[in-house]
Amino acid sequence: MSKRLSGPLSPNEIEDRFEEAARTLRRLPDDKPQGYFNVWPAIVRTTWEIMAMERQPMKVWATPQSIDRMDECFAWLFWLEPDEARVVWLRAEGMRWKPICRRLGVSRATAWRWWATALIKISHRLKADDKARTSKPRKQAS
Repeated sequence: MSKRLSGPLSPNEIEDRFEEAARTLRRLPDDKPQGYFNVWPAIVRTTWEIMAMERQPMKVWATPQSIDRMDECFAWLFWLEPDEARVVWLRAEGMRWKPICRRLGVSRATAWRWWATALIKISHRLKADDKARTSKPRKQAS
């Protein structure tokens, strides 16, 4: 788990972290079976063939730090009710409210309330964990 630089996170920062986690998950390599490889020789293309080719998007791989932050976000989802966790993750993936409401069968106000409540729950839990970690145990008189 990654260390936070300055205290607990606000709900807005938590929202940003979940969006980053969704982007990181998309950047992870595809799950392919081990042991398969291509034995064909590499194709040597001419300059004209290269210029005529369609551009392919460059794959940007996830960094180890972003994977650690993504894992931390996944742990936060276990603190939530299942519907709240679903709404938080769907919003992090960039899904709009209307499809979320259709998928969950609730009104937009209810979905937004679940989302906001979930972010606040995570923020309060992080604050409580931060206080517990920073508080010093008192010496007991024997």
